[in-house]
Amino acid sequence: MDERVREHAEILVDWSARVESGDDVVLSTGPDAHDLAVAVAEVLGDRGANLLTMYSSGEIERAYLRAHDDDFDENPDYERALFERADVALSLGGGRNTSATADVPGETRQAYSTARNDIREARLDTRWVSTIHPTRSLAQRANMAYEEYQDFAYEAIIRDWEALAEEMARMKDVLDEGSEVRLVSSDTDLTMSVEDRTAVNSAASVAYDSHNLPSGEVFTAPEATEGTVRFDVPMTIQGERVQDVRLEFEAGEVVDYAAAQGEDVIEAVLETDAGARRLGELGIGMNRGIDRYTDTILFDEKMGDTVHLALGRAYDACLPAGESGNESAVHVDLITDMSEDSRLEIDGRVVQRNGRFEWENGFEP
Repeated sequence: MDERVREHAEILVDWSARVESGDDVVLSTGPDAHDLAVAVAEVLGDRGANLLTMYSSGEIERAYLRAHDDDFDENPDYERALFERADVALSLGGGRNTSATADVPGETRQAYSTARNDIREARLDTRWVSTIHPTRSLAQRANMAYEEYQDFAYEAIIRDWEALAEEMARMKDVLDEGSEVRLVSSDTDLTMSVEDRTAVNSAASVAYDSHNLPSGEVFTAPEATEGTVRFDVPMTIQGERVQDVRLEFEAGEVVDYAAAQGEDVIEAVLETDAGARRLGELGIGMNRGIDRYTDTILFDEKMGDTVHLALGRAYDACLPAGESGNESAVHVDLITDMSEDSRLEIDGRVVQRNGRFEWENGFEP
C-alpha cells in the first residue's frame, strides 16, 4: 500500500475527526476507496473505536432511484437511529463512475433528498468528515494521468494543517469584524451581508467546525444578497455538466438565472424548495496545494484564487446562538475564478485582488 494512504487515514482519524477510544464510528466507503477504507479501519482499531462499515455506490443508488415510484418514506427510523447513536460519521468518496446517477430524473432526486432531511441533520450532528480517495475515475474527470492525480490529491491532503489554520485565521478575523462583502469582476457585482455572522476557519478538523479533507477555506453564511454573479468554473452537479452560470439576486433571492450548459440542472436545484433560491454559504478558497480545477467540488472549492457560493442550506456554525439560518434540502456550491480583474471587498476595504490576499506577496492595494 502507498504510504500516503496510511498518512491520509491518520490525518482523517486523528486531526480531522478527533476519534477517541470508545467512539462509535460509521464508515461509508465508495467502491474504489477500498485501500483507504482498510487503512482507516486499521487506525480506528488502533485507537480503540467501534466500527460499522457501509458500502456507498452511485450505481446502487441509481438502480434504486430509477426503480422507485418517488413516494419515499420520510426519514426511516432505522437509518436515522444509526446516525443519532453514532459519534463519528466518515465518508470515503471513490466511485467507479463519477456520472453514475446522471440519468436519474431531477424530480426523483428532489423527492429523495427532501424525504431524508432528518437523516441528513442527524448525520450533521455527529463529528462527520468527508474525504476522497484518489481513483482512476476522478483522475479521468480531472483530465490527468492516474499517478499525476495521486500526487495532486496528496499534495492537497497531506499538509501542515496547523500552519494553514493560522494563515486562514486572518481571513476569519476580517469576515467576523465585517458587515458587508462585495465581489467585483468584469461580469460580477454582488453584495451580501455578513453582519453578526461567525466565519469558520475550515482547517480540515471538527475542532474548527470543518468537515472536509482536504479543506482550506474560510466560509460564512451570508444574507440580503443583491446583484449579479457569474460562475465561470465548469462543474458536475447531480451527475450533469454545468458551465458559465449566471445568477441575479434581489432581496436575497435568485430572481433570474442562465447557464451556457446545464441550465435545467440549475432550474431543478432552485425549485427544490424555498431555501434553494437563497445563499447558504460564502466560501473563500485558501488551499494553495490545490492548483488546478478537477471537476470535484471537494477540491475545487478550496482552491486559492477562487470564491464559491452555495445555494441552499446554511451551516449552524456560522449563525448566532438560537438563530436559524437558511434552510433547504440542498447545498449546491458554484465557483468563480478571482485570479484576474477581480476584487473582494469587506466594508469597502479590498482584502483580495486578482487572487492575492492583502498579507501575501504580490498583493496590489
